[in-house]
Amino acid sequence: MRTILVTGAAGLVGQNLVARLKADPALRIVAIDKHPANTETLRRLHPEVQVVQADLAEPGPWTDLLDGVDTVVINQAQIGGLDGAEFERNNVEATRLIVEAARRHGVGYLVQISSSVVRSQASDFYVDTKRRQEEFMDGVEIPHVSLRPTLMFGWFDRKHLGWLRRFMDRTPVFPIPGDGKFLRQPLYVGDFVSIIASCIANRTTGTYDISGRNVVEYGELIRMIHRIVKPRARIVNIPYGLFWILLWTYARLNRNPPFTTSQLEALVIPETFPITDWPAEFGVSETPLDTALRETFQHPVYSGVILEF
Repeated sequence: MRTILVTGAAGLVGQNLVARLKADPALRIVAIDKHPANTETLRRLHPEVQVVQADLAEPGPWTDLLDGVDTVVINQAQIGGLDGAEFERNNVEATRLIVEAARRHGVGYLVQISSSVVRSQASDFYVDTKRRQEEFMDGVEIPHVSLRPTLMFGWFDRKHLGWLRRFMDRTPVFPIPGDGKFLRQPLYVGDFVSIIASCIANRTTGTYDISGRNVVEYGELIRMIHRIVKPRARIVNIPYGLFWILLWTYARLNRNPPFTTSQLEALVIPETFPITDWPAEFGVSETPLDTALRETFQHPVYSGVILEF
C-alpha cells in the first residue's frame, strides 16, 4: 500500500483530492491542514482518512508524518487576504519546510500545485509568492511535477464561484463590474484532481499549464450559474470604479474579505492562458462546462458543505 500525503487538504483542491484518492484501496491517505474548522469538516466527511491539523510554516511533529510516504502533494496555499506575511509563510516558507522533511525521510515523488498566475500580468502577494514557490521547486532534486491550474471551481469552493453563487442567495442584486466581458478559463476541480491522480500513478515530471479549455466571458459564466441555481438575486452591471470603491470600503470593515480590490484588478486584465491537450497528456476525461457547473451546485451532499475563510 502506497501512502500519499496531501498538504492544504481541507481546502478546495485538497477536499476534492481526498475524496478522489480514498476510493483507491491501494492508497493510504494522510491529510494535513491548519484551518481548525475546515480540518474538522474533512475529518467528518472522511473518518477513514488520517487527518492532522498543523501549521506547515512551523517546524514540528508533523514532519515525522512523511516517514514512509511515497508521494507528497504540496497543495497548501494562501490565496486571499491583505497580509503579505501570510502569503510568505504559507506559499514559500511552508513549501521549503515540506521539501526539507521530504528529503530527510526519503520521499520519492512530489506534486506541486502551482498556479496559472505565474504567467499573469498581475502583481500582488499571491502572484509574487506563487512565482517564488515554483522557482524554488525548479531547484528541487526530488522527482516532481508542477501543475499550473487556472481559476478553479467545484465542490468546497469557498473563494470564487462558490462564494459568488452563495452571494446570489443573500442579496437582491448581483453586481457585475463594467460590461463583464472579461475572458475567463474556469477549470473544474474534479478534472484537476483526476490529473493529480494520474501524476501520482505515473510519476509524471515537468511543468504543465492546466487551463480550463472553455474560454468564456465572466458575465456569461455568472449567467450560466444563475440559470442553474435560480437564486433571488437579479444580475446588474455596475461601473468598475464604483465596484472598486465598494470593495475597498468592505475591506476596511472585514480584515479577511472574500474578494479584494487586487482580485478585481486581476479579474479585468484582458488575458487568456495556454490551452493544452491535458486530457490526452494525462489520460483523463474533460467534463463539459455546463455539466461541471451542475455537478458543483446540485450534488446532494458536497454542494451543501461550506468551508470557512
